[in-house]
Amino acid sequence: MASAIIIREIDSILEMKALERVQKEVWGWDDLDTMPLMNFIVTKEVGGVLIGAFEGEKPVGFAFGFVGFDEGRVLFHSHMLAVLPGFRERGIGYRLKVAQRKQALEKGFDCITWTFDPLQSQNAHLNFSKLGVIAHKYKVNFYGEQTSSALHQHIGTDRLWVSWFLNSSRVKRRLGCGPKTGLTDVVQSIALPLVQRGSDGWPQSHLLGEHTKGDVLIDIPPDIGFLQQANPELAVAWRKATRSAFTDALNAGYRVEEFYRLDKNCQSAGSYLLRKPDGICDYRN
Repeated sequence: MASAIIIREIDSILEMKALERVQKEVWGWDDLDTMPLMNFIVTKEVGGVLIGAFEGEKPVGFAFGFVGFDEGRVLFHSHMLAVLPGFRERGIGYRLKVAQRKQALEKGFDCITWTFDPLQSQNAHLNFSKLGVIAHKYKVNFYGEQTSSALHQHIGTDRLWVSWFLNSSRVKRRLGCGPKTGLTDVVQSIALPLVQRGSDGWPQSHLLGEHTKGDVLIDIPPDIGFLQQANPELAVAWRKATRSAFTDALNAGYRVEEFYRLDKNCQSAGSYLLRKPDGICDYRN
């Protein structure tokens, strides 16, 4: 059960060394792409935060972050969040992020940033629905066109750059009251679908055009990992369509605010909601 998992700081060299194995099991990296022991040691020594999820003495997940500088201010950046495959869907990733938030606040930070692949629906649900992040930057092939991980086959390493404003009312509501409720019929009917999942499973794209104020939606497939293996052409089509939609909308001043799990055409799907701030909105509050 999830209650048997202990969340605590990682201090010993032996535990840090074990994280090399965890990375390989989670992402399938080779030795060259794996974060080595010495980097964990040095980064932690100068203010980094390394939190582990343990079943007994065995690390089954971890969160790793460090101090950085972006857009003219010092911030805390979360570089890795990993949970072994056999321990997922048990709330461990959420607990690691909450523990990381506590550590960042104690160090005087009010924001944590990180990146994730917007085609990964489980990560999108955790980040937007449960934690309350927002995003205003999209990075094309952030780690290059490919890595040694099977997760990056065919579709590259595009990332959304998210900001988690730790003391904002938005974040406090999510942590206190649970995930955001579903997308309302009203919003769904008036929002412009920049990318829609068709009945055949292929993305259908629509231009932003003159639609520069109202909400927009970007669908993603329910399981991009399956498509990478079973239908690489379709996986690439989803990357191209969503990349274009995200970059166009963000360049036009939109922000990614929510992610919803939906049923479309009798199949599960996910959809991002993007909104343009009204000039008064400050996500930090």
